[in-house]
Amino acid sequence: MIKKEEFLTEHNRLSPPNLQATLAMLNRFKEEKKPLLADDGWSIEKVRVPFILWLLSIKPDDQKKERKSRAKTKFKNYPETHFS
Repeated sequence: MIKKEEFLTEHNRLSPPNLQATLAMLNRFKEEKKPLLADDGWSIEKVRVPFILWLLSIKPDDQKKERKSRAKTKFKNYPETHFS
């Protein structure tokens, strides 16, 4: 059994660009497929194929959202409010 980060690194190394994943995607997969990951192990042999099938089943828009979520949050300055 390996850690989640090691699984992600190995998966991304073996996958084409359209199946690259983020840590946020792994967390979402873990929430949706709890019985599959009951023992908290991220075995490449056991989890990778269901993870790829899950990646293929989610909408492309959802994948873009997950990838954008790791980008830095930009803060906007709001106009100052003056009370008299």
